[in-house]
Amino acid sequence: MEKKQGIGFFERYLTIWVALCIVVGIGIGQYLPIIPDTLSKFEYAKVSIPVAILIWLMIYPMMLKVDFQSVKNVGKRPRGIIVTCVTNWLIKPFTMFGIAWLFFYVIFKALIPAELAHEYLAGAVLLGAAPCTAMVFVWSYLTKGDAAYTLVQVAVNDLIILVAFAPIVAFLLGVGGVEIPWDTLLLSVVLFVVIPLVAGVLTRIGVVKRKGIEYFNNVFVKKFDNFTIGGLLLTLIILFSFQGETILNNPLHILLIAIPLIIQTVLIFFVAYGWSKAWKLPHNVAAPAGMIGASNFFELSVAVAISLFGLQSGAALATVVGVLVEVPVMLMLVKIANNTRGWFPTK
Repeated sequence: MEKKQGIGFFERYLTIWVALCIVVGIGIGQYLPIIPDTLSKFEYAKVSIPVAILIWLMIYPMMLKVDFQSVKNVGKRPRGIIVTCVTNWLIKPFTMFGIAWLFFYVIFKALIPAELAHEYLAGAVLLGAAPCTAMVFVWSYLTKGDAAYTLVQVAVNDLIILVAFAPIVAFLLGVGGVEIPWDTLLLSVVLFVVIPLVAGVLTRIGVVKRKGIEYFNNVFVKKFDNFTIGGLLLTLIILFSFQGETILNNPLHILLIAIPLIIQTVLIFFVAYGWSKAWKLPHNVAAPAGMIGASNFFELSVAVAISLFGLQSGAALATVVGVLVEVPVMLMLVKIANNTRGWFPTK
């Protein structure tokens, strides 16, 4: 009998852990400044080596779960894939840019300095251009989604990220007047997508060949369950040790950043979910389609924000606020999806 795997203890209370990391990180920055000062010396091409190591710890376990063999089944039920791809890559990045620009440059203009508005917009764009590749498996499970089809959706997204993430981010940041070094952006994609993806695929092939798929899914992958959250929390502590001064000087900005991010999350969910309803897709395909677009690959977003703009930047802060709000908002959307199951055909 298959063991049920809902949202784990750390994932369920991720917002609380992030809040604690804010407190611990700010405390370190204020009372033990030698720690961030020392860590800031370990950089290569604007990439923090300690943070890069932690981010690999986050992303590698996710890449282990992606089976690209499943992509060959896309043609059998293409509509769900079309909803996912169009929503994630032709709608989401641009609505994120528009909503963030409206709030940071117009509605909150009197509350946010122009320089910080540029950086917050950049962080929001990085979130908008990176659809979820990991936590969506949890959201799919909680909505009784089709696990195999969710895997296909995620696999296709990962393939698209490899070629579309950098151009979309560069285009939108250029439109927003934010200078962006292409070499650093491409290096970030190689470091935080290509390398862990190749490592994950090679590991998967090797372990399955030696031990079988059952061992891989039920034993091997579970060994890494806490690596992602642990790496994320340690990264956030380091990040907030650098961000402490900015947060203490602008505590209201956390709320100001969260508002457009929440609006964007809910909007994109209903775009994909409503489209799926219009196309009469089954609920177990529609719900994950909505969740993938609404949720973000925040590990990648945080990594690229740090690489491009630095640990102390407003862009990095904006991506971290994305982490802060994501879990409670996504749990709300899970409840909405479950309560509207009757909108969809039973088969």
